[in-house]
Amino acid sequence: MKRTLAGLALGALTWNGAAVAADLRLKAPRAQPAYDWSGFYLGGHFGYGGGTFGPGTNALPAQGVVLPPTPTGLIGGYQIGYNWQLANRLVLGVEADASFISPVDQAKLTPAAFDTTLNYFATARGRIGYAFGALMPYATGGMAWGRSKLTLNDADGAAISSASRDHLGWTAGAGVEFAVGGNWTAKVEYAYLDLMRQGYDLAGSGLPNVAVDPTIHTLKVGLNYRLGGTPPWLPSQPIARASLPQSTDWNIHAQTTAIATGYPGFRSPYQGTNSLTGGAQARETFTTTAFLGFRLWQGGEFYFNPELAQGFGFDGTLGLAGFPNGEAQKAGGTYPKIRPQRYFFRQTLGFGGEQEDVADAANQLAGKRDIDRITLTVGRFAVGDFFDNNSYAKDPRADFMNWAMWSSGAYDFPADLPGFTRGAVVELNRKDWALRAGLFQVPSAPNSDILTFNTGGTVVEFEERHQIFDQPGKLRLGLFANRGNTANYRSALATLAADPTLDINQIVPGIRSDNLKYGFYLNGEQQIATDIGLFGRYSWNDGQNEILSFTDIDRSVSAGVSIKGSRWGRTNDTIGLGGAINGLSAAHRDFLAAGGNGLLIGDGRLTYGTERILESYYAYAIDKNFTLTGDYQLIVNPAYNRDRGPVSVFSGRLHGEF
Repeated sequence: MKRTLAGLALGALTWNGAAVAADLRLKAPRAQPAYDWSGFYLGGHFGYGGGTFGPGTNALPAQGVVLPPTPTGLIGGYQIGYNWQLANRLVLGVEADASFISPVDQAKLTPAAFDTTLNYFATARGRIGYAFGALMPYATGGMAWGRSKLTLNDADGAAISSASRDHLGWTAGAGVEFAVGGNWTAKVEYAYLDLMRQGYDLAGSGLPNVAVDPTIHTLKVGLNYRLGGTPPWLPSQPIARASLPQSTDWNIHAQTTAIATGYPGFRSPYQGTNSLTGGAQARETFTTTAFLGFRLWQGGEFYFNPELAQGFGFDGTLGLAGFPNGEAQKAGGTYPKIRPQRYFFRQTLGFGGEQEDVADAANQLAGKRDIDRITLTVGRFAVGDFFDNNSYAKDPRADFMNWAMWSSGAYDFPADLPGFTRGAVVELNRKDWALRAGLFQVPSAPNSDILTFNTGGTVVEFEERHQIFDQPGKLRLGLFANRGNTANYRSALATLAADPTLDINQIVPGIRSDNLKYGFYLNGEQQIATDIGLFGRYSWNDGQNEILSFTDIDRSVSAGVSIKGSRWGRTNDTIGLGGAINGLSAAHRDFLAAGGNGLLIGDGRLTYGTERILESYYAYAIDKNFTLTGDYQLIVNPAYNRDRGPVSVFSGRLHGEF
């Protein structure tokens, strides 16, 4: 970072000066190209907002993570614009952006008869700046708009109905933008937004009418990628374009994934609170993630991954233990929500000796590292970033999509609703094996978005690497244990037996306590020929207490094959075929049969049968950035119920990496 900052300062001085030949008698002075801000650009931003929606509006507290919750909390989104630099260094520009807020901070939520939130806000603005070489301060202003939502709640705080209103207004602000390397620029910007007041008529509910009048302050950090180009109606720029060299001490990557899933109606003689709806259904999900990496010092790195996520799984991600869309979050929403999904520090300590190349990739800086090493990672991340990996079935954005295929289904790994946690991982790596262990926060209760260290989760994994007939393979053995605030299935059933008039789902919250869930997984992969690989997993947990984080599976086995398209002239295409069988412990079955609701499932009753899944997909590489995938899944005995199903799920996936 020091080298990068020094380079920026030196570059600004160089571009504003003239290069003079060593011998003025032989060579005339020659001007170096100045940095030119002209051209189109697009990018993203992340920041923090505050303000008010007006008196008596009961604005929901949005997450600020380390900052206080506000009506907007953390914000993030996209921008696109164009700059035109004049000969006198004035820079005129236009920019449009859209910002989305963070999810509700459940820990700070106070139930009320109604509440309000802002789904999004956007602006279209002019910019005027002055170019000090690679540095440009600017002022900005223009129109703004957004959409608010008011929700009526019952006595328990559950939503009854909702309505939305559009708001129009204005915005003004200022910022500074500077080149950081290659075609990338970064900016810091403050803005004030004043949106028009809109009224909500609550007369029918017996409540007074509400006027929502949003005024918002934002502070954003943004990254822009300069595309260049000049519209035909503007004169071409007389100044040659110059760019900073790309640094190897930081990198930027991004991904975007859109998945559409649907199924026709299936046999469903009855259904419960957490059932998959028997009628035909279609849903979609969309995510966009930025992967920012910074080298702090030798072996020390910091990574930050803000992510926008929108959409739902079937029935709000309910109804199946092996859920068919790996991008479907339990925290889905109609509008995108921003979360800082990963922020972690990594320190690598090498032992010397043989080294290996490290390619530039998402959350990975290019360079070399010792094969024999210890790596410590601390921060927020997904447990699956380090454990239960597999080359052929791990990423629902690129390969198998079913939860029981890309993960060991019975591993109840610690996670909040989107699937992330905070903790620490240490790894010892050797050429032919690795040993890694982690300690993590767990949710405060099943399906909670609040993480706590009052209880915790641990996992230890041993990985062995081998060659069979010169074909590489790996075996992994993981042991895990979580302590969480969960209910014991047999205790809930005993309470119900003592008083059959009770509802078992009302019993559960009252008997939750600090309980242990433990288990193991086996995970193998083997290349059998060039571009052809096999994989398999087996996982088990004790099945006595509620699932805390992942899904309702106590035993699972899965296996399949992955084939690259080099054999039919499509090197970057992939075809996959696999299957999974999921099962439950006896206590878990009895709990569901008595009408209990699990984390994702609950038909109100149960005629037990193992849940069986067949999945096939073809991933077609459109170009070096985008892949289009067609996916089919047949799910027999959905949610372990032989009375319902089978279900045929059809999916289309568009995935881009940059």
